[in-house]
Amino acid sequence: MELHLNELLAKVTDFIKSEATTETVIGEQFELGEFKCVPVIKVGMGFGSGTGGATASKKTTGQGGGAGAAVGVQPIGFLVTRGKDISFLGTDKTHGLAAVFEKVPDLIEKIAQSRNKEKEPA
Repeated sequence: MELHLNELLAKVTDFIKSEATTETVIGEQFELGEFKCVPVIKVGMGFGSGTGGATASKKTTGQGGGAGAAVGVQPIGFLVTRGKDISFLGTDKTHGLAAVFEKVPDLIEKIAQSRNKEKEPA
């Protein structure tokens, strides 16, 4: 068995390049009225490979190898343009609209508690 580790890693790398794109994770850029929105992603990769060979006896030899790769892809936001203005709208939960929507249930609960206290007899 002849090992072709360089060819194997090249194929894995080509596959990752073709699959870890914004279009395959989130989609293409789009327009909302006069705004153009371009999705932005974060990509992390890891590679590993190894080979080995040994002589088990004078008549037989062995060799082996392997390679692996992992990809992590995460949407992180959108580049938003309006005319000449460009801004970044993150998808994290601590900023922007996501933070507002995250707090809505707490706000509704506080309003309900406040109204219940007003209705209680003094």
